[in-house]
Amino acid sequence: MLRSHANLLLSIRLITQVNTGKQTAGIDKEVINTPQQRVRLALDMAKTVHTVKPTKRVYIPKDNGKKRPLGIPTIRDRVMQSIVKNLLEPEWEAVFEENSYGFRPGRSCADAIDQIFNRITTKGTAKGAAKGDTWVLDADISGFFDNISHSHIEDSIGLVPGRELIKMWLKSGFMDKGTLNETIQGTPQGGVISPVLANIGLHGLETAIKAIPYRDRPRKSHPKGQLNKKGMGVIRYADDFIVTANSKENILGAKKEIEKWLENRNLKLSEEKTSIVQVEDGFDFRGFNIRTYSGKALIKPSKTKVLQFCKNIGQVIASLSGATQEKVITKINPILRGFANYYRGVCSKDTFSYISHRVWQSLWQWGKRRHPHKTATWVKDRYFHHIDSRKWVYACKQLDRRNTEKWFTLFEISSTPIIRHIKVKDSASPDNPQLKQYWEDRRKKQGKEYWAKGSKYYQVAQNQNLKCPLCGEHLFNGEDIETHHIVHVKEGGTDDTHNLIHLHKSCHKQEHSKTQVKG
Repeated sequence: MLRSHANLLLSIRLITQVNTGKQTAGIDKEVINTPQQRVRLALDMAKTVHTVKPTKRVYIPKDNGKKRPLGIPTIRDRVMQSIVKNLLEPEWEAVFEENSYGFRPGRSCADAIDQIFNRITTKGTAKGAAKGDTWVLDADISGFFDNISHSHIEDSIGLVPGRELIKMWLKSGFMDKGTLNETIQGTPQGGVISPVLANIGLHGLETAIKAIPYRDRPRKSHPKGQLNKKGMGVIRYADDFIVTANSKENILGAKKEIEKWLENRNLKLSEEKTSIVQVEDGFDFRGFNIRTYSGKALIKPSKTKVLQFCKNIGQVIASLSGATQEKVITKINPILRGFANYYRGVCSKDTFSYISHRVWQSLWQWGKRRHPHKTATWVKDRYFHHIDSRKWVYACKQLDRRNTEKWFTLFEISSTPIIRHIKVKDSASPDNPQLKQYWEDRRKKQGKEYWAKGSKYYQVAQNQNLKCPLCGEHLFNGEDIETHHIVHVKEGGTDDTHNLIHLHKSCHKQEHSKTQVKG
């Protein structure tokens, strides 16, 4: 795999065309943008021995006002890390614990939230129904990426090919304000391989917790409680995890064992962020608020995240005071869609309506500031319209590529349907060839939810069997999707289903570059 030319080309495509950080340079200031540059990079990396360089230190703001350090490797280091990751990941996916969900293929935060729901909710309504867990250890590891032991990671990966490169990346250091700093521990956030190394570093935590003797609630037939072989509940997303149990004593015992386990890896729990709570009092995890009411679990967006989102989008709208209405809609629609897609699997209807109202308030103030001497009626008629059965729609008219006038509207987040997520099955991995049909079915279901059922775009996706015709990969492989006209619009092409195909964004660019060359 390290010498595979296909792996090299795939990694170059991922780093220079697909990843969101493709325009971010490392300390060598190199960025690869054109096909010619990618060809030269592939030829150069195929015939030269790779040299690891230090990462570039940058800081991004955190929610608490502090800054998170990131280490940005060079483009060539990122490509090489992707090559090693493609080698390392399938091997570890076969053994990773089933309730680990962060930075793993085919898994998401929605799976973690669904597993929490399964652990804390009461099963059934009968008198003898099994009650869910009532106590939670909401744990946070202090400075995980900065402190994880190098020796533990190196011992864990063993004699795998590429181990020397991994050691060099761990020890490569970072440049901060022109000064080279050593890295004697930790793995830099920002590297392609860092998430895999983080999961390797925490592998075994779930097994260690479930090995702690755990008993069900006392009953007449079992006064001390029956021994539960499944153990306490453990749900981990990267370095954030929770432990669920039926008593505070079990949680306290688990916390002691966790502290011992982490100590061997040069890690410890954050006293500030780690807490023990009753589920009926509620707790936040990955932006969700989880709470039970008489044994029934209710999961909704965290109040803190909602208020922060409203504040942020209000600031974005205020910063566009001189922009056209079209630019405002173009800017905030993806933000609203992203929030809606993340939270549409839980009880979010009231939250979506609240956000819709807050966005309307911000847009109304935007319109009033632009025209301080106009009446409210004038502002309303200028920017808010009655379209179909909807009133007060923030919209403007624009010309499409056929010079036909159409409405360009703000995304209505309050109309987002709630679609319940189906959790990934146990330890299922996309790398397991025996589960090929299972993952194919999950991707098809994802496609049915992405486009409105029965719509033109849904039919196009069904016609091509949810596959990208250019690369042959499934449309939902993590890349952005765009719709391509087979016969271009400028050449008289229509928007009918027979003239449309869905392509990955990078494949779409490649298709148009072919057209330009032919021209």
